[in-house]
Amino acid sequence: MDTAGFLATPEPTAEAQRLFDDDVAELGYVMNNSRLWAYQPETLSGLFELLRNANAGDRLSLRQRGILVTACASAFGDSYCALAWGGKLAGLSEPETAAGVLTGSDAGLSSEERAMAGWARKVARDPNGTTEADVQVLRDAGFSDPQIFTMTVFVALRLAFSTVNDALGARPDQALHASTPAAVRDAVTFGRPVAS
Repeated sequence: MDTAGFLATPEPTAEAQRLFDDDVAELGYVMNNSRLWAYQPETLSGLFELLRNANAGDRLSLRQRGILVTACASAFGDSYCALAWGGKLAGLSEPETAAGVLTGSDAGLSSEERAMAGWARKVARDPNGTTEADVQVLRDAGFSDPQIFTMTVFVALRLAFSTVNDALGARPDQALHASTPAAVRDAVTFGRPVAS
């Protein structure tokens, strides 16, 4: 049986084919998580639209989003997003910086970026355990309350995406793993193994 994670491959639809075509145009292959989201491509589009809306006002930079997702993915134990966004962050900085975010050392980040990474990890690990003092760390790093809200919504929506992928067995693509810098690959010692 052909599968998408733990599920059978869904029946092809025009919406799913657009999702696959976008992957091929951007990456040269269809991602395993796209095969899974082919069950509800409109839901995936809606989730990414929510992410764009959340970032519309405060405009987190691609590097800031990379730090948030990489820190969140590693704290959550999501190997797929850790490889994907760790690789992106490596391209925006250097592989050692991305590997540092994945391992929690945050070497190579500014004090502002370290505060963001720390917050993303706290939200991913235990959102009920955050405190006003944790929010104050972000304020002290220069973030406004609207920016803190944006970061939190962004991380929470990324967690929703990761939860679906991880719960239903989406494994990182071999091509993604191969194209990710070695320092990032070596730092991802958690989550589901790379697809064979």
